[in-house]
Amino acid sequence: MHTAQPYTIIFIGPQGSGKGTQIERLKAALERDDERRRVVDIQTGRRFRSLAAKQETFAEDKIASTLDSGTLQPDFLTALLWGQAMVDQLDPKSHLLIDGFPRTLAQVPDLEDAFRFFERGKLDIINLVTPETIVRMRMESRSRPDDTPESINERLRWYREETLPVVQFYRTRPNTRVHDIDGTEDIDAVQASILKALQLEP
Repeated sequence: MHTAQPYTIIFIGPQGSGKGTQIERLKAALERDDERRRVVDIQTGRRFRSLAAKQETFAEDKIASTLDSGTLQPDFLTALLWGQAMVDQLDPKSHLLIDGFPRTLAQVPDLEDAFRFFERGKLDIINLVTPETIVRMRMESRSRPDDTPESINERLRWYREETLPVVQFYRTRPNTRVHDIDGTEDIDAVQASILKALQLEP
């Protein structure tokens, strides 16, 4: 499979909805079936956790402490991380898979600027619709240090208040398809639904 145009795909869903797993699987599928294009995978949360693990600077220490509390990282830090990743890796011919931004409406304009710069107008949004009861159970069972009851509550709160409006924005954005995917299914079934929505079925 060689797609006519590169994909720009944003994954949106609460933590615990399986975004990281699904983005890795989609990346592998694209790399396997569209070898002529590079697949750029930017997962902001993973980049923040990598910085927090170092704890060698004031910023890294503060990121670690705010990750533990479940609060959103500042917009400038988020934009810095994904912006640098794009500058280092992205060109107009590459597939682009994004997880972790925009998480607020305030982050959308910077991303729109980046899309114009990298000559990307058409977007696909994978919206992993997963009830809070399910994602709470998943987060509690994965034993990650920052998955405390307090941080889980805080992350679910800001997802409801800050990120869900982003989904609504994309439903009205031109040249954008929002695919509502049932995140309660098993991993294989979710991936199959994503491939079908993107018309990437074998």
